[in-house]
Amino acid sequence: MTLHVVAEFRASSGQEDRLRTALEAMIEPSLAEPGCLTYQPYTDPNDPSRMVLVEEWTGPDALDEHFATPHFFHVRDVLAQILAEPMVIKRLVAA
Repeated sequence: MTLHVVAEFRASSGQEDRLRTALEAMIEPSLAEPGCLTYQPYTDPNDPSRMVLVEEWTGPDALDEHFATPHFFHVRDVLAQILAEPMVIKRLVAA
């Protein structure tokens, strides 16, 4: 069962570039993980403080392993400093 994840972020004022940089820095190490199929951040063209991360994993175990990696711990700490509101993570599976 493939697991899709949509994570939504809103940067604090003046932190938009740091948010983009933090999410972009996660692409390569995340795609190198065995269970990661897709990992792509997107910026809202109407509001650069808003970004969405679309991920696809081979299953929930792969995502749990991702949440235990050093690069995830690092970005989590960075996000805690720059987000205007808590991130929203949605886990989705095909109907």
